[in-house]
Parts: sequence; structure tokens; C-alpha cells
Amino acid sequence: MMGGNDARNQRNGRTARRLAVVVTVMLALSFAAVPLYSLFCKVTGFGGTTVTAESNPGDVVDRTVTVRLDANTAPDMPWTFRPQVRTVRVRLGETALVFYEAENRADEPVGGTASFNVAPTAAGLHFVKIACFCFEEQVLGPRERVEMPVTFYVDPALVDDPEAAAITDITLSYTMFRADLPPQAAAGTNDASAGDQPAATLASAGLPGGARLEQ
Repeated sequence: MMGGNDARNQRNGRTARRLAVVVTVMLALSFAAVPLYSLFCKVTGFGGTTVTAESNPGDVVDRTVTVRLDANTAPDMPWTFRPQVRTVRVRLGETALVFYEAENRADEPVGGTASFNVAPTAAGLHFVKIACFCFEEQVLGPRERVEMPVTFYVDPALVDDPEAAAITDITLSYTMFRADLPPQAAAGTNDASAGDQPAATLASAGLPGGARLEQ
């Protein structure tokens, strides 16, 4: 017959195992929640996160908004990072192309990734990026400077959204963080010239539909 202490120890052991399982599951869910939350924000525009699309459906309405461009860097990031222009006025549904400049002030290659959001947050659902340097890590060689494009439009559905209909000014903000170098860049085989061509090609396209850049 099992003694009182043995029975108590057995119950404690079962309880400890159950708690261990619960902790493991909660930890796994916490890691899974990060990409799921990110996906949720991108789809819904929650928290000022922008929406992405492969192309512009082409519906343009005769109402303009002013998009203000903002840039910041993390304290340990040895890059100069700024927009080429501070504001751009676009009609709703009109595709706009803007550029940010980045320069690596370090004497070694440095990788960077950008987080972004728009304000006011209600505009996030209607601010749609077609192409952006923020979609992937950027690597700059020592003292290298590049121009990085962002192609976007503001969805005309904004005018039918009670929470966003009155918006006339939108701020697109990026913060550049230092990132680990990919293996080829760390080994000194990164081809920096490959990243310059898309920017040059987009630059030659200009701004379609009469969008106006303002210094």
C-alpha cells in the first residue's frame, strides 16, 4: 500500500509535468504569435502598418493627400538615412515613387532592415506599398551610398471609411536597424552594384499621373 508521502510525491510529479507542458505550449504560441501578428497587421493595416500589393488597380479619384516622409536610425546604426524629399502630394489611387538615401559611414560592410508605419493609424489600411526597400535586408559596403525606392498609392476607399475619410495628411515613417550580415556579404562577396540597378530604372520612370514632389 502506498504511503501518504509517496502518493503526495506522485501527485506533485504529475502536476509538475502538466505545468511543463503548459509552459512549452505557451512558449511555442508566443513565437508563432509574432509572424501571425505581423501578417494580421499587414492585411488589416492595424497599428499603422501598411498594406502591400503587386500592382495598382488603376482607379484614381480627384482628391489629394499629402504624404510626409520620415526617417530614423537606431542608436547603433552607423548609417545616414533620410528621404530625398520631405513631402509628396498624390491623388487617391495614383501611383507615387519616392526615394530614401542611405550612406554607410563605417569602414566595413553593414546590413540594415527597416521597420515602418504610417500615421494616423486609420490610414494604414489604405496606404498600399507596391515595392519597397523595407521588404528585404539592405547591405552597404564601406562608405557606400545608395538610393532606395518606395512605390505606393493611397487607396480611394479611404473616402468611404468613416475613421479615415477626413485624413488629408499621412506620415510614412521608417526606422533603420542594424542587421546581421548575410553569409556572402560577411565573406566579402556581396555585389553592391546589383542593388543599384532597380533604383536607377525606377528613377527614370518619374512620377506617373502628375504626382508632385515638394522639398
